Amino acid sequence: MILKKKNNISFFRFPNLEGFPDIEHWIFTRNTGCSGDPYRSLNIGFGVGDNNIDVEVNRHALSQCIDEKDIVYLKQIHGTKALIFAKNNKANAKSVQKSPFAGDAMITDIQKKFLAVQTADCQPILMYDPVRQVVANVHSGWRGSIKNIAGRTVERMKKNFGCNPRDIIAGIGPSLGPCCAEFINYKKEIPDAFWKYKNDSDYFDFWSLGHDQLCCAGVLIENIYSSKICTRCNTDLFFSFRGEGVTGRFASIIGLK
Repeated sequence: MILKKKNNISFFRFPNLEGFPDIEHWIFTRNTGCSGDPYRSLNIGFGVGDNNIDVEVNRHALSQCIDEKDIVYLKQIHGTKALIFAKNNKANAKSVQKSPFAGDAMITDIQKKFLAVQTADCQPILMYDPVRQVVANVHSGWRGSIKNIAGRTVERMKKNFGCNPRDIIAGIGPSLGPCCAEFINYKKEIPDAFWKYKNDSDYFDFWSLGHDQLCCAGVLIENIYSSKICTRCNTDLFFSFRGEGVTGRFASIIGLK
């Protein structure tokens, strides 16, 4: 991952997405915001117990960092619903910071519409098709992972925008790693088809699962980059629900210039 800073705000970028001139993307850290503990400090998530005014200020800081672009935030529901924002749909022409949209993935071909995912252990998966000029952002928690939200989003990119999965470039962001993803009650929570991603101590490798689901959907192995940064092991940089309990959410954003 490539660490950068703008307006005193730190963020990471994926090496495989950084070189494309038609997109911009950011994996923001938790730092340089105004929220107090336990949401220190750049929390952009409403509904986690933080002061709403502080969240508004933090979101405004992100808007300034990315030059006042149109940022779309979701009410994430740990499902597989993907929202489509297409040029040929006039209803998608405008959005607001606190949008009423609910789902866990977004896809668009609209320039200057930036898609934001909020996480604190779940996987943010950013995708870009440079041929069709389409971007997607996915919130993949463990529930979304076992429902294959990553693969389903690729399928929707194919169906709605004519994307060829072989053209898609994908990045799997900081999230709960196999070092910390313990599921004591996995026999009740996780179908046995996914137990091959478990080690002998009930820890699951959801990084590999997300990678494999993208590959099964047709994305080329060489087009996938996994940050392999565990949020629970790096709470100085990222929020972690597993590591902290009550905590904030950091933003992962992608959009067409």
